[in-house]
Amino acid sequence: MAVDPAPPLATIATALRHERTRAGISLTELARRAGIAKSTLSQLESGAGNPSIETLWALGVALGVPFSRLVEPPAEAVRVIRAGEGRRISSELGNFAATLLSAGSLHARRDVYLMELEPGTVRAAEAHTPRSVEHVVVAAGRLRLGPDPELVELGPGDYATFPGDAPHRYEALAPGTLAVLVMEHP
Repeated sequence: MAVDPAPPLATIATALRHERTRAGISLTELARRAGIAKSTLSQLESGAGNPSIETLWALGVALGVPFSRLVEPPAEAVRVIRAGEGRRISSELGNFAATLLSAGSLHARRDVYLMELEPGTVRAAEAHTPRSVEHVVVAAGRLRLGPDPELVELGPGDYATFPGDAPHRYEALAPGTLAVLVMEHP
């Protein structure tokens, strides 16, 4: 996998402060709900730190907002993301990274990610926001995914969908696995 550029810290800091204020909860309460240290949340809101996917997902769930709302800057009219240039955020567990390609609007709540996975680590995902649905198309390699015990194996061109509001996992079965994930949020 390529080396990650710095995560979009300024965007994350602004979004966290905005969403926490919108929700009307304190720094302490959000940290408690997300299961992270208050000092970690304070650093993130000040634009410091190096948040993992797991930390940002936990904060999104605690705030009742999609992950994309925390990492996506305001949209432009026409936007192109060249291969290797997107905001790539890695898992703290390794062998998994996701690049948000498109975040849904207030009227079309869906996010599009490019996922890069390598064999050796299972990416266990906690339940996302209620009624969320994941759609996955494998572009290269092989992937085992879904909620336990309904895991399925996919190869290039294969598609699967499953509830995102239940614990689920992703596991690369071949080097260089690439997949596109579309998250629907009601």
